[in-house]
Amino acid sequence: MSQQKEKTGLAKFATPLIILATIIWGSSFVVMKTSVDVLPTFWLLAIRFSAAAIVLAIVFLPRWKVCDKHYLIGGTIMGFCLFLAYTFQTYGLVRTTPGKNAFFTAVYCVIVPFLYWIIAKRRPDKFNVLAAFLCIGGIALVSITGDNASAFNFGDVLTLIGGFFFACHIIAVAKYSEGRDIFILTTLQFASFAVFSWLGVLVTGAPVSPEVFDKDLIFGLIYLVVFSSCGALLFQNIGQKYTAPATAAVLLSLEAPFGVLFSVLLTDERPTALMFLGFALIFLAVVCSETKFSFLTRKKSGSNK
Repeated sequence: MSQQKEKTGLAKFATPLIILATIIWGSSFVVMKTSVDVLPTFWLLAIRFSAAAIVLAIVFLPRWKVCDKHYLIGGTIMGFCLFLAYTFQTYGLVRTTPGKNAFFTAVYCVIVPFLYWIIAKRRPDKFNVLAAFLCIGGIALVSITGDNASAFNFGDVLTLIGGFFFACHIIAVAKYSEGRDIFILTTLQFASFAVFSWLGVLVTGAPVSPEVFDKDLIFGLIYLVVFSSCGALLFQNIGQKYTAPATAAVLLSLEAPFGVLFSVLLTDERPTALMFLGFALIFLAVVCSETKFSFLTRKKSGSNK
C-alpha cells in the first residue's frame, strides 16, 4: 500500500520534477564552466559521479534488497549512454561555440520519438512530432543567432553524436525503469558512469595537481554533486519513469532557455528579440506535448453547444 502511495505521489509530480531538473542544470552552467577550466573533463566527471553514487547509495540503503542482475544491466546501460553523451558533448564544446553546442545537443528532441518508435514499436502521434520540431526551432533561435552563427564544423559533428546518446539515455530510462525502483537504478547509473569516467582518466593520462583543489573548486564540486547530479539527474529519472519519452524530451529542452536566462542574470550576456521568439516556440512545444492543445478542442466544443 505504501509503495502504491509512493508511486502515485511521484507520478503526480513527474512534470514539475523534470522542469526543476532543467532549472538546476541551467543555473549550474557557470559552476560547470569554472570547474572545467581548472580540472580535466574526465577527472571532473569521475569525481562528480563517484561522490554522487556514494551519497545516493547511503541515502537509499534500505532499498538495496531489491537489486538483482536486471538492475545492474539497466543501470550500467543508462550510465554508459549518459557517459557517451557527456563525453561527445564536452569534446564538441572545445571545437564549437557554446550556443551551437546547446543547439546540436538538443537534437534529441527530434530523435527520441522516432527512436522510441523503432525500439518499443510505439508510433509517435502528430503532436509529439510537431512539439519536437517546434522545440528544435526554438532552440535554434536561442542558441545560434548572432556571434554563434558560423559554418558547420567537426565540433558540431561530435555534439550531434552526443545529442544522439542523450536520446539513447532517455529511451534507456524509459525501458529499464518500468517496474523497478528508480532510486536504485539512478544510483547504479551514477556508479557505472563513474567507472567509465575513471577509465577515461587512465586512457587520457591527464595529470592533476592537488593545488587546484581550492575552496572555489571544492564548492563547485559540492554544487555539481548535490544539486546537478543527486538532485537534477535523480529528478529527471523519476519524472521520466512516469512520462512518455517524447514528452520528456521536450520538457528537458527547457534546459536551453533556463541556461540562457541564468547567463543573462549572472554574466554580461544580453538577450535579443530572436531569443525571446525562441523561448516562445519552446514554451509552445511544451504546451503542445503536455496538452496536445486539448483546451482548444474543449473550447470549440463548448462554443458549439
